[in-house]
Amino acid sequence: MKDDDPIVRAKRHLRRPCEEARQAAAGAAGEGAAAAAADLFLAAVSLPAACVVSGYWPMRHEFDVRPLLAALHERGHPCALPVVRGRGQALEFRAWAPGDALIDAAYGTQVPPEGAAAVTPKLLLVPLLAYDGRGYRLGYGGGFYDRSLAALMSPIAVGCAYDAQAIDAVPTDDHDRRLDWIVTEKRILEIT
Repeated sequence: MKDDDPIVRAKRHLRRPCEEARQAAAGAAGEGAAAAAADLFLAAVSLPAACVVSGYWPMRHEFDVRPLLAALHERGHPCALPVVRGRGQALEFRAWAPGDALIDAAYGTQVPPEGAAAVTPKLLLVPLLAYDGRGYRLGYGGGFYDRSLAALMSPIAVGCAYDAQAIDAVPTDDHDRRLDWIVTEKRILEIT
């Protein structure tokens, strides 16, 4: 993507205010937000037995999916966390279970160590800066999730956010992948 592309510029212009809005939403939502979103997801979405689920370790006020990961793990779903392999590449997914040790990695993330098994998730819980009702998300600009969703075999993508992160329209182009669901502390939206 080129810096003079109008979609790239529009996304870049949105990132700072959306990150500030997410920080405010995190403070306003309180500690019960993650558990509320987990309950909404578990009541609405039925997963095949042993469906591999990838979450993420939250950073910079990202919505906390750890309660949902723990609940899915308890229900027999193997879990994973994403690992950035390098610029311009899809993510790698490594097996993880609640209580497993993590190591510091790129972009301030925490990931399973190198010895953890590589797995292929069928469902991805995806962080975001903003989302719209069409199922598009504004990310950090690295394209890691878009590349990963394109590379995986028909994964289910669930955007995880505070309800206040909704915006009218996320600027999109051909490489942007739509989410299948959006879950917040207040609602769950199936994108059709």
